Amino acid sequence: MAGAAAQRHRAVPAEEWLQKWAAGKTGFHQEHGHPLLKKYLDVLLNGRNGLRIFFPLCGKAVEMKWLADLGHRVVGAEISEQALREFFSEQGLPYREEPVPGIPGAKVLQSTSGNISLYCCSIYDLSSAVVGKFDGVWDRGALVAVNPCDRERYASLMISLMEKNSSYLLVTVLYDPNKHKGPPFYVPESEITSLFGSQCEIKCLEKVDAFSDRHRDWGLDYFLEVLYILKFDLSRLQANRLTSSEQIGRVGSSCRGGFIIEWEIGAAVLELQAGLMPLAQ
Repeated sequence: MAGAAAQRHRAVPAEEWLQKWAAGKTGFHQEHGHPLLKKYLDVLLNGRNGLRIFFPLCGKAVEMKWLADLGHRVVGAEISEQALREFFSEQGLPYREEPVPGIPGAKVLQSTSGNISLYCCSIYDLSSAVVGKFDGVWDRGALVAVNPCDRERYASLMISLMEKNSSYLLVTVLYDPNKHKGPPFYVPESEITSLFGSQCEIKCLEKVDAFSDRHRDWGLDYFLEVLYILKFDLSRLQANRLTSSEQIGRVGSSCRGGFIIEWEIGAAVLELQAGLMPLAQ
């Protein structure tokens, strides 16, 4: 099996993640935070203050406190209650907990200051009606942890939670998926484009050699972290659609026959790609 197909049917049940937290097998947690977020924080914030920032599958990421201390409102989602309680304990933050209306068994742990709210439930139980929409996302260890069969569902949820003019920092990993079954799962750029490309602009910011003894023990000989910025800007998508349509239109107006048909089809395809034209009923 080549590429991502090697992991297509791999699925990790929620219970396995809970067991990892219970056993302290959390090598994915970075107690000092991720250097790529430090380096590209300005790209995420874009000079804005008081943002709502989402941490999907947040674990006990220390970056949540960083951003809260900068004056932003942080929301996280995590299935492990242990991880969330450890976050507040290790960061020295008092908190309260409440049930989440409409989601049986779910609870939200919120700092008493009110600027950090962490939802303990399946991320798929959330919606914009529950958590609102976000100006920014830090996705490190989330998309790459989602079972491959659930990626489209995950991407659809994330897109539904984005404000019209928002930024999404996404970290993926590259390695030989024939040598390691995951997680973290191998996610090539083509898949990111397939999942998100119709709704935002995607730019690769940096590729980092993150290979370590841990990865060597997995049987790998290379391991890269790749950082992308996804810009959800509806007005820019509309502008790109119009610009592209005009360009195709100019070609069509100087030709005849099949080129006129090509212009009409091309414009419709562009509208569909931009998510601005409904599919036929």
